[in-house]
Amino acid sequence: MRRAPALSFLFGTVFLDMLGLGLIVPIVPALMSAVTRDAAAAVFWSGLLGSIYGLLQFAVSPLLGRLSDRYGRRPVLLASLACLGLDWLAHAISPSPWTLLVFHALAGACAGTKTVVNAYIADVTEAESRARAYGLIGSAFGLGFVAGPTIGGLLGAVDVRLPFFAAATLSFANVAYGWFVLPESRPGDRTTPLTLRTANPVGAVTVVLRRPVLGRLAYARLCADVARMTHQSTWTFFLTYQFAWSTVQIGVVLAAGALVGAVFQARAVGPIVRRLGDRRAAVAGSLLGVAALAGTAFVSVPWMLYVLQAVGVLGSVGGPAAQSWISRHVRADEQGIVQGTLTGIGAVAETVVPVTAGLAFGWSLTYASPGLVFVGAAAFAAVSTLLLAATPDRRTVPIE
Repeated sequence: MRRAPALSFLFGTVFLDMLGLGLIVPIVPALMSAVTRDAAAAVFWSGLLGSIYGLLQFAVSPLLGRLSDRYGRRPVLLASLACLGLDWLAHAISPSPWTLLVFHALAGACAGTKTVVNAYIADVTEAESRARAYGLIGSAFGLGFVAGPTIGGLLGAVDVRLPFFAAATLSFANVAYGWFVLPESRPGDRTTPLTLRTANPVGAVTVVLRRPVLGRLAYARLCADVARMTHQSTWTFFLTYQFAWSTVQIGVVLAAGALVGAVFQARAVGPIVRRLGDRRAAVAGSLLGVAALAGTAFVSVPWMLYVLQAVGVLGSVGGPAAQSWISRHVRADEQGIVQGTLTGIGAVAETVVPVTAGLAFGWSLTYASPGLVFVGAAAFAAVSTLLLAATPDRRTVPIE
């Protein structure tokens, strides 16, 4: 196994994925307004596109994971990247929101990048090095988040559809690069069962949650996802309301936090997890996340916000540690389906939480404190911490 080219490709894949997403984030409202020719319709269709993507990702992710267990990681990953490129290309040329809906639904059904990347890393790294590899992937995520919106805003100033052409080009270039340099980490194994019970989302989630250790870790991941999405969905609105910050100030703080977090995950996560172990590092990181969220709820001056951001960066060690911990409790022939199931669970949170968190934040502005929504996020993070702390670090029975 040529690990260095493979891990480099995975790092590049996640970076380009986030870069492509970041390219189009500032431009989506303008594109949807141009396509629908109505501001209210643009908001409706933007929400519908996001919902259909999340719904289909939930429905199909366990199947994609199982296909990667049975037929190999490489074909599923390259097909996912190709579908994403088609989706961006459709955004660039489509004159109709219905066309966008079809292609975005296809992209959601093929959204196996995260699933396969996590399974691939488990295939090619030793258990003691796995958290470092997942930290590098988190670093790629952060770097793409920093670069994407900036480049997208510049391209969008030239033409509203240009960022989508750029995102499609990056996706197709990634497919071509992977075709030539990405080795297969798990050759096809036709003896791996492919049944309706494990390939449908409800059945896959049920099987995973029933396993004593893996089930607790999955519930902890769900609570952490709810907390994370609540923070992401409301943080910029909170800063605008609490400190009257401009979009430039918010953008600089976001970019700086993402850049520092990327460096921390790339350089510090591996040594920290080697010293503490997966379980203790996951619990410690989750506790720091609780502190950052709870502190944000009561922040009153901007300098406190920077301190809490630093605490949140330190807490980011918990994600790679928990991911490494999960992978150690999964057999080689079931990494794909477990990672796909976790991706599907996360897709539910990413679809539902932004809407509910936005409604809760709006209610709190009228009837309570604007920081109340972060108290709720901290509560979910605290439940995640308790689940991690209560979970024994032992092997569990395989999926059948």
